[in-house]
Amino acid sequence: MTSMTVAPPLTNPPLPAEALVAGVDTHKDTHHVAILDHVGRPVADREFRADGRGYAEIITFLRGHGNVDRVGVEGTGSYGAGLSRALATAGMTVIEVARHDRQARRRRGKSDPLDAHQAAVTVLADTDTAIPKSGDGAVESLRILIGERRSAAKARAQVMNQIHALLITAPELVRHAFRALTGQRLVNTLAKTRPGTGGSGDPDVVARQTLKRLATRYLTMQAEIDIIEQQLGLLVRQVNPTLLSLGGVGPVTAATLLVAAGDNPERLRTRATFAALAGVAPIPASSGQRTRHRLSRGGNRHANAALHRIVLLRMRHREPRTMAYFERRRAEGLTNRDIMRCLKRHVANEIYAALLNPAADNPTGHELRAQRQQIGIPISILAATLGVPYQRLRRLEIGTRADPELEQRASLALAQLSPPETA
Repeated sequence: MTSMTVAPPLTNPPLPAEALVAGVDTHKDTHHVAILDHVGRPVADREFRADGRGYAEIITFLRGHGNVDRVGVEGTGSYGAGLSRALATAGMTVIEVARHDRQARRRRGKSDPLDAHQAAVTVLADTDTAIPKSGDGAVESLRILIGERRSAAKARAQVMNQIHALLITAPELVRHAFRALTGQRLVNTLAKTRPGTGGSGDPDVVARQTLKRLATRYLTMQAEIDIIEQQLGLLVRQVNPTLLSLGGVGPVTAATLLVAAGDNPERLRTRATFAALAGVAPIPASSGQRTRHRLSRGGNRHANAALHRIVLLRMRHREPRTMAYFERRRAEGLTNRDIMRCLKRHVANEIYAALLNPAADNPTGHELRAQRQQIGIPISILAATLGVPYQRLRRLEIGTRADPELEQRASLALAQLSPPETA
């Protein structure tokens, strides 16, 4: 009797012989598509226009050569965004392919057909690939608004810097008139001045006219930012109100994190994946007998800055969990900077859970407010009892922010508080 050994099943079974893969090298005006078979042999390649008609021709071209299993696209967040959406709508699997480094380009050369062929090879090898953002939902609208706000905030800061620089070199009478003013008060005062509209060549008059125009520009930028933030708040509450219930997370920070994750956050399969995306995952840097990690300088820097702001706000408001962790790690000998990095990783894990589990925006803040008013407890007393800022409790009551934990604490506190005695 002969024995037979059964081979274990392969974890990554090979593609069927008829399966094809494609790679696309994207540019502003044209896209080059290359099709390979399952062993990497060229099947066909062709260049198309980068517009709606070209996308339709690419889909027809791919389907005309057989069963294209996956399509690797370079630049799915820029030149390849439109094509990626068209391919996904057509039911094709889109893979984001990283561009080659300069060393590989020096060895192999560079051209659109070569880049498209290499993108398809990368899909076959399954190296340096990722699932792209879908870019077809409300998060895409948040991305547009965040970009607009970022440019408006940059222009506003530039105007304020120019105002301060001009006041340093302006004539003494102008400097003396506005020396004691700073910030918003300075801008409001400059915007109300009446320097005249004549074509005088006096530096005093010209400086006052310029300062008024700069202040008006600043207020215009501020009004735009207020409108954008209001729109951001409405969209964030529709997409993921759970984020707004977390401590230190406001509409702008929540929108930044949602944009980093995309309309399809399920593409980030683990907490470590999101941490790497936000640049808070330490990178191994071991060699020989030395084992160590180094700080990640990559990832989405806007998301990294958002996590940093969350930690700073929690420390400023002395959030109990944050302060307890901070004191424990400081007792272990860690520096403040190292503790901040650890806290950012913990916050990233918390954000990841909220991204995958958005709750329905159904705050009971209005019921809490009615309960408080019924027993006659002022909101300031309730906020002091809970140890939270007054504005945080107010936002909860008027329904602009969901906070289940604070709602539960406030309800328990109201049940124990007695109404103030009347004289």
